[in-house]
Amino acid sequence: MSAYLVTGGAGFIGSHLVRTLVGQGKTVKVLDNFSTGKESNLESVSGSVEVIRGDVRSSEEVERALSGVSYVFHQAAVGSVPRSIADPFDTQTANVNGTLNLLWKSREMGVRRVVIAGSSSVYGDTPGMPRVETLIPSPLSPYALSKLSQELMGKIFTKTYGLETVTLRYFNIFGPYQDPNSEYAAVIPRFIKAILTGQPITVYGSGEQSRDFTFIDNVVSANLLAMETTQGVGEACNVGCGDSYSILDLIRTLSEIMGVRAEVSHLPPRAGDPMASQADISKARALLGYSPKVFFREGLEQTVAWFTGKFRAAGQNGL
Repeated sequence: MSAYLVTGGAGFIGSHLVRTLVGQGKTVKVLDNFSTGKESNLESVSGSVEVIRGDVRSSEEVERALSGVSYVFHQAAVGSVPRSIADPFDTQTANVNGTLNLLWKSREMGVRRVVIAGSSSVYGDTPGMPRVETLIPSPLSPYALSKLSQELMGKIFTKTYGLETVTLRYFNIFGPYQDPNSEYAAVIPRFIKAILTGQPITVYGSGEQSRDFTFIDNVVSANLLAMETTQGVGEACNVGCGDSYSILDLIRTLSEIMGVRAEVSHLPPRAGDPMASQADISKARALLGYSPKVFFREGLEQTVAWFTGKFRAAGQNGL
């Protein structure tokens, strides 16, 4: 039976992929250095996956992880725009050098396909909305540049080396298991935690900036489709819902769902953050057969329910 490797498999998106693959009866391996990934994210499948504590920048550890593997979901990365601005070197080595190392070893070891986690951040502030893949990228941060480098390397490895790759440009993914405690936490888990603990929500800028918030189930579906597509090999496809909501829309909706009027404090805008982002998903529909199943409000309701349950189980000592 062909095995699957999920790099960054103890992280938010990676662990969702791992649990889904295990549920489908697949043989699954995880490579994670646990810098941000958590062992607790894999508790429900412990004993069903082989977990290798290692880094995609290490040739030896990648080679060990790829042994017997035919399919790779490459989720490992140093995430976050602000983090990359504070330390562009770590972002570069992990995301660019690490991806090059993984692709090179995958080619050497006979991997059939690598699905790469890309990012909508590659569009930056280039004119044109919704974002369509034919727009010229205009990255605004070292993180965005590293994600563009990843997908271009994938394309090169397909065209030049014959290794099948597909890149998915993620648009603001959210859902259960996302970390609300990181210094660079995404807005939705951070906002939910603030409301649950009675703290004010911090908004950078006016709050009018908009995003295509995409529930995790849609991303898992897109990854599985990308691993099977015959038409999308060597391509980069947007993965979102095709909708756009402002940060203030998000706060209003969370307040409605949670039955609390959230207090909001504003700070200056953050460097590297585009004002607007919305996916055109027609390419993913055509090449992957992708179609979002869970939209904004329903996804928020599921996410709030999960975090609320976790909060209560922790005895309100935090998330």
